[in-house]
Amino acid sequence: MNFKKPHHTADQNAIEEKDADNYTIKPTGLNIVWGNDPRYWKVTETKAELIQVSWLEVSGVVKSLRKGKKYKVEFELNVKPGAFGWDETQVLVMAKAGKSGSYSFKVAKLSASGSEVRHVTIPSSEPLEVSFPAGIPDSDANQQPNLYFGLYEVWSGKWKGGIEIIKANVTCID
Repeated sequence: MNFKKPHHTADQNAIEEKDADNYTIKPTGLNIVWGNDPRYWKVTETKAELIQVSWLEVSGVVKSLRKGKKYKVEFELNVKPGAFGWDETQVLVMAKAGKSGSYSFKVAKLSASGSEVRHVTIPSSEPLEVSFPAGIPDSDANQQPNLYFGLYEVWSGKWKGGIEIIKANVTCID
C-alpha cells in the first residue's frame, strides 16, 4: 500500500534570498500540518489555500542568518469572500532565534472579507522582531542562527477556512 504523509514538508529550494539577509518563503517552503490532505489544503508554489481546518499550524525556518542582527517576520495572505471561523479568533505569528530560543509573538485578527478578496500582511499593527545575539558560539548546535517562525491558531477548536497564504517574509531590519 502506498502511504502519503498527511503533512506538507517544507522544500528548502522555495526559500529565496531576495538580497542580503532578506528572504521570501513561498508556500511550498513552509511546513503545513494537514497540508497534503486535499480536504484541508491545496498547496502550490504560488499559494497555500486553506479549505478548512480546526488546527492551523504553518511553520518554517530560515537558516544561517547573521548574528548581531534583528529580523522582522510577516505573512502575506488573501482573505477570500466566504472566509469563515476567523471572527473573534486570535491568530498568532510566532518566531524565535535558534532552536533553544524563546518564542516572541504578535496577535493578529482576520475577518471575513465581504465580496472581494482582501490582501493582508500580518502582523499588521506592530512588527514581530527577533534578534540574534552577537555572542552565540558557533559550536553550540542549539544556538545556530536559524530563525524558526510560524502562523498558528490551535486553541479555539473552531473550524476555519477561506484564506490563502501567498508568502512569508523574513527581513533584516538592523
